[in-house]
Amino acid sequence: MRTMTWCLSLLGLCVAAGCFSSGLFAQDDAAAAAAARKKARADRVAALAKAAAASKTSLARAIEIAQKEVGGVAVEAEFELEGTELELEVTVLKDGKVLEVELDPATGTILETEDESDDDDGRRRRRSRGRHQEGRLIPAACGRGTARRGLCEKRSLGGLLPSAAMLHPSPLAFVVVLGSGLASTADGPSDALEAALVDAGANRVELERAIEGVADDQREGMRWLIAHMPAADRSTLTSTFLIEHCTLAYESWRAAPWHAEVPHDVFQDAILPYASVDERRDLWREDFRERFLPLVADAKTAGEAATRLNRSIFDVVNVRYSTKRKKAQQSPYESMETGLASCSGLSILLIDACRAVGVPARFVGTASWSDDSGNHSWVEVWDDGWHFTGAAEPTGRKLDRGWFKNRAKTAKAGDPKYGVFAVTWNDSPHSFPLVWEPSNTTIRAIDVTERYARTEPVVPAGCARVFVRVRDGTERKAIPLTLRDANGKTLFEGSSRDETADANDHVTAVLALGATVTVLPHGSEPSTFTVERDEQLVDVAYRAVAAPPPTGSAIDALRVHLERQGLEGVAAQEFAQRALSKAEAAEAATLLWGAHADAIRRERAAEIDAGAITLGDQTMRFWFKTFGEKPQNGRSLWISMHGGGGAPPEVNEQQFENQKRLYTLDEGIYLAPRAPTDTWNLWHEAHVDAFFARLIEDLVVLEDVDPNRVYLLGYSAGGDGVYQLAPRLSDRLAAAGMFAGHPNETKPIGMRNVPFALHVGADDAAYKRNAIAAQWGERLDELAAADPGGYLHQVQVHAGKGHWMDREERVALPWMASHTRDPRPTRIVWEQDDIVHDRSYWLAVDRPDPKARVIATHSGQAITIELAKNVGPLRVLLDDTMVDLDQDVIVVREELEVHRGPVRRTIALLSRTLAERGDPRAMFCAEVLTQPE
Repeated sequence: MRTMTWCLSLLGLCVAAGCFSSGLFAQDDAAAAAAARKKARADRVAALAKAAAASKTSLARAIEIAQKEVGGVAVEAEFELEGTELELEVTVLKDGKVLEVELDPATGTILETEDESDDDDGRRRRRSRGRHQEGRLIPAACGRGTARRGLCEKRSLGGLLPSAAMLHPSPLAFVVVLGSGLASTADGPSDALEAALVDAGANRVELERAIEGVADDQREGMRWLIAHMPAADRSTLTSTFLIEHCTLAYESWRAAPWHAEVPHDVFQDAILPYASVDERRDLWREDFRERFLPLVADAKTAGEAATRLNRSIFDVVNVRYSTKRKKAQQSPYESMETGLASCSGLSILLIDACRAVGVPARFVGTASWSDDSGNHSWVEVWDDGWHFTGAAEPTGRKLDRGWFKNRAKTAKAGDPKYGVFAVTWNDSPHSFPLVWEPSNTTIRAIDVTERYARTEPVVPAGCARVFVRVRDGTERKAIPLTLRDANGKTLFEGSSRDETADANDHVTAVLALGATVTVLPHGSEPSTFTVERDEQLVDVAYRAVAAPPPTGSAIDALRVHLERQGLEGVAAQEFAQRALSKAEAAEAATLLWGAHADAIRRERAAEIDAGAITLGDQTMRFWFKTFGEKPQNGRSLWISMHGGGGAPPEVNEQQFENQKRLYTLDEGIYLAPRAPTDTWNLWHEAHVDAFFARLIEDLVVLEDVDPNRVYLLGYSAGGDGVYQLAPRLSDRLAAAGMFAGHPNETKPIGMRNVPFALHVGADDAAYKRNAIAAQWGERLDELAAADPGGYLHQVQVHAGKGHWMDREERVALPWMASHTRDPRPTRIVWEQDDIVHDRSYWLAVDRPDPKARVIATHSGQAITIELAKNVGPLRVLLDDTMVDLDQDVIVVREELEVHRGPVRRTIALLSRTLAERGDPRAMFCAEVLTQPE
């Protein structure tokens, strides 16, 4: 084997057979024939060398055989070509001696071992022959059972070829110099792979089949996967399992529109892996790709795809959160079998769904919150950096939002218990804290606490976050509740969570440290606690009130009535006529609202789930999407009316579909209703008011909408509807946006308390939309100047735009969102239209007149009705936020004092005003009836 050799280092490996071009050989320009012969020989040598080195795995196996059979540490491996004969030699260091081990490239047989540790004059040779029974040196590209003598036509090495600069046309050899006794490759050191293969024991054959069984351009990924897989998988996973996962992972990654934005190392760590933690290993990629790819077919970014999946897949596979799941770390199919999963199971399912469509995703969590109240898991996805989301806790199209965001701010970097860790398949000194199996430290992780923790205060100085949990026995109960201070002042209103919410997701209130607070759960006895620390968890036992105490108070009687009969007939009861104290009125309002909300949940959840409300013989369908994190007081609601009208149903149906996609929100529920009719005035017929009132009432309860943040907008015929409906529904709206519509007979006088955005195209001359919009702008300017604090408006005529404004009108949405409804404005201008209502804010009439106009103000203890045109009996609704009902209240109607003195609070009036509006912010406990002079 003493032939001319050439050496190559890892950095000098050539990656293509094109390195052996004839242009690399010295040619004799004067002897063309000689040059041709040289070229032919060089080509033959290159072809043989390429075939001989057809597999990096083969070279690694040769080294393994030499080390195992001879002992010692391999430092060099050499392929050598002499004529057409191919030989393989491995240099081994053992006991201070240099041993040259010659192997048969085709069979893996050790042909000869030579001791070359002496100098040339005294060199001793020890020869030993034998066969290696287990490790046949077969090029991986040829497949098992193939033993062609060192040659394989099927696949090239793709990396382990000789350097052209070292090539010589005479007998050929090439050497791989080793640094650690294991073969190195163009991909990087293979010691991790070799260690994994050795650790696999008898299952090594399956792992090698997996490497052999994937395409050339996926083999690097397969080697990486095997080298980095959890130790438990090396001895169990089959080649079939690994090949399917690897092949489909590459296909999904390369087919994704965001492929170019996903670095290769991110692909390896967050798409290629077949598992997240120690869950059962499933073949999910093909199934999930078929199920979920249509959901993200037009997504442009990985983040957009991830949020779509989070909004949809759990309904598709019918899986929900539950503490009754079989185990924490369920695989996707284990969760789908029962329909129940923990936060960990939900996260695993979402991660696999993301990976199946080419979205990099990984498992994240903390072993414990800083107050030791529990652990939590969630998901991070890659979209030009890592972003988080809660599985089955969608936040619209936004990432980096979730109920746990504030909890994670107190995490402690570097702390295995209180830190936040993300699972990684790369090498890492950290292990992921598996709370279900703490002794398992084989799942590697990186500490990502710094991305979540904050150094600035989470809550204002002197305050603390209090988590309230209501339990009915051992189970959590979802129930409306009110928190009040020692003086009876309401501090917070919300609803506790039941077993469908994450175990660490609690209703949260920010309260003053040291305060004594009473919790009033609906239908249950109150509970009192003291605010002692931040992140304080308060457990409240649900104790239903079955009978009134001996005192026989109106509140006690109300509790009994609600328990037995619900809201039916409350106002007609004797106890409902009794005078209440201020504190009793507040408690009665809480009880009544709780009963109302319970009734809505029982009786109307189905219509929201179905997306259709039926009133009489008409039905209004609707569609909605939720965006962003829910604020503490509830979500905003945006009712967006489509165009069309006076057209065939299919035209209006298409307009309905268009409206769904027209706008997006930073936060809130975007709801597009389908007009119940197809008439020209489809959005300002009388039935529309009732449908919208019902819709708002339902969503306040069922989707936790803040009734003070309801917005109305519409385009074209939908804009016509805004002109008409905004004054009619003014006491339900925070703001209104009219886009590209015309008002018909409506005037702006009724817009006093509704911030109004008006946008049209300057060239939109049909129905004089542009001209009328300009007139409305001037009129609103005049009204605002004459009535400071009223008629807030934003009017814009878009230059160069026709009926379609290219969405320039979207600037109105943040302006609208900056306003909230005041349910008790200090001044009311109420003008009836052809569609009449019997109440506006704190004024009500029994016989509404389409020609009526009322202007009223309240200041201090005085209520003044400045104008009551075409109005009969007028009721002034009151509560203790407007006046002190225990002191004299003065009511003047058109310069005539009609009342002076205290006003009685009653359950009857609370019940009646609740029934009128279904709005917890629009309940009143007292009234003064005024008559025309």
